[in-house]
Amino acid sequence: MTDRGDDATFDALRDLPAPPPPPLGAALEAELDALEAVATRRPLRDFARVALLSLAYGAAFLFLLTLRRDLHGLPTWWLIAYGLAWFTGFTALCYLAIVPRPGAVVPRWRAVGIGAGIVALGFVTAGLAMHPSASNSTIYGLARLHRGHACLEIGLTTAIVPVILGALALRGALPVGSRWTAAGLGAAGGSLGGLVLHLHCPIADGWHLGVVHGGVVVVAALLAAALVPKLTDR
Repeated sequence: MTDRGDDATFDALRDLPAPPPPPLGAALEAELDALEAVATRRPLRDFARVALLSLAYGAAFLFLLTLRRDLHGLPTWWLIAYGLAWFTGFTALCYLAIVPRPGAVVPRWRAVGIGAGIVALGFVTAGLAMHPSASNSTIYGLARLHRGHACLEIGLTTAIVPVILGALALRGALPVGSRWTAAGLGAAGGSLGGLVLHLHCPIADGWHLGVVHGGVVVVAALLAAALVPKLTDR
């Protein structure tokens, strides 16, 4: 009898309507009313914006610096091929840093980190190996390598804008791999700096092209890896 009575009691309780939820507090209601819709990220649009604004900045900076005086005496194939390499390094790394894989949310931090290393090593090596010159080019050599510090400063000044724009586009979107992604942004900015130097600097020896121009990519990547996560993590 007791078991049957308990079952009947449980059945009766089960059939009772659910109690109404307690009323929300005034403070919670105010917080909910104050919430605003958050715009979703549009990686392709962000990439296009970063790339176009950065290229416009680089072009304006180059206009202020003027073109290299030995431009017409250098091999056309080298000017075009090396310029395209700098441009490709910039756009490819920007794309990998900002645009995730299809269906993913987090940017491709591993790919862009590896890409940054490849691009940096590639430009240092290429500068040391391929350095055609004209009769009015400047040759410093290893002994006067330190005199090329102005190119490092110009390259890093160029790199600042794409790094900052990329960091703002990725703010809050990097739960993991933020330093690798930042290094990729830095290498992208350094590649844009290298493109500006390629069209401006008349120094044509391998040490300068490899260590200084290629070094812009290395230094920009390291600085971005150290500083940019403070912006993207906010």
